[in-house]
Amino acid sequence: MSLFETFKLGNDVLSNRFVMAPMTRSRSPDDIATVETALYYAQRATTGLIVSEGTPISREGQGYLFNPGIYTPAQIAGWKLVTDSVHSVGGKIYAQLWHVGRVSHTSIQEGGKAPVSASSKVAQGAVAFGYDEQGNPGFVATSVPQPLSTAGVARVVRDFAQAAANAIEAGFDGVEIHGANGYIVEQFLNPLVNDRTDQYAADTLENRLRFAFEVVDAVCARIGKERVGIRISPYGQLMDMPLYPEIDETYAALCAGLGQRGIAYVHVMDQTNFFLAAESAQVRDEAIKKLLQNCRKDLGNTALILAGDLTLERAQALVDSGLIDLPGFGQPFIANPDLVARLKNGWPLTPADRDTYYGGGINGYVDYAPYLG
Repeated sequence: MSLFETFKLGNDVLSNRFVMAPMTRSRSPDDIATVETALYYAQRATTGLIVSEGTPISREGQGYLFNPGIYTPAQIAGWKLVTDSVHSVGGKIYAQLWHVGRVSHTSIQEGGKAPVSASSKVAQGAVAFGYDEQGNPGFVATSVPQPLSTAGVARVVRDFAQAAANAIEAGFDGVEIHGANGYIVEQFLNPLVNDRTDQYAADTLENRLRFAFEVVDAVCARIGKERVGIRISPYGQLMDMPLYPEIDETYAALCAGLGQRGIAYVHVMDQTNFFLAAESAQVRDEAIKKLLQNCRKDLGNTALILAGDLTLERAQALVDSGLIDLPGFGQPFIANPDLVARLKNGWPLTPADRDTYYGGGINGYVDYAPYLG
């Protein structure tokens, strides 16, 4: 099972098993994908699958300026240029559908409204990228959220489904629901964040899972289950996501339900470095293996992707063991658009300039060259 061989994902055949994981780059001043965005993704299209940077499903779902959305005709047209460019060189690309929930700021929201969430609790210590009191863009503390009404939850579910349809109109091969990193899906899942009293409350596992499954079901109904993936981050603590005793039970039940639905894939973001930061690499490795086993056992034909601090050797070992189907790589793709060829041939990797990860122009974005020997 070489990582460099083809793999069938949903109805698509990927040219290899490598996945370019989603990475925010903040290069869209009008929240619309640009010519440079198209070039950036096309340069990296020799990977088996690209998952786009998070693309907000609505103005309400946005927590960071300068990220291309997927809810207006102009945004759909911008992404169409991207997907056409990726497809022109034989690549496959999914759109990551993003709603940040409470991880936003009133300066980003239409009319200065409060961000919405499953919860009334502020994301302590988290920041959005909005406008400060002088009107300058920059990092700002997240605002106090407004809990969604029950009808409001249903509207957000519809927004996800419409964004999925927009993504297909824009030429994406499928979509990945962003259920990780402390954003809105996780705000419903986490009982220490979710303080609701309706059918989405944290009082039972079924209720906490309800929003995630409703989003998945609505998106599948709109574009077909074979075009749908979801990203999760069990044990992640980003954006003020406290650990809770029912984590294993929660994600085992979530993955079992996703397996029953037969979606294309589940994408796990390895964040064991957060809750096991003081432990050895061996302890963290055993923890992620256990996590993957819990996810894997009920997924059926749904593929499993793992991203986070992977090497070629570790990725191959995880695939050989049957724990995952596809390895995801993020930051290595920034400075190595031809990452797959470099890994296959043992060519050296170019280090990325971290100062150019977010915002700015073409420097650190589309100016990294392929390996020339």
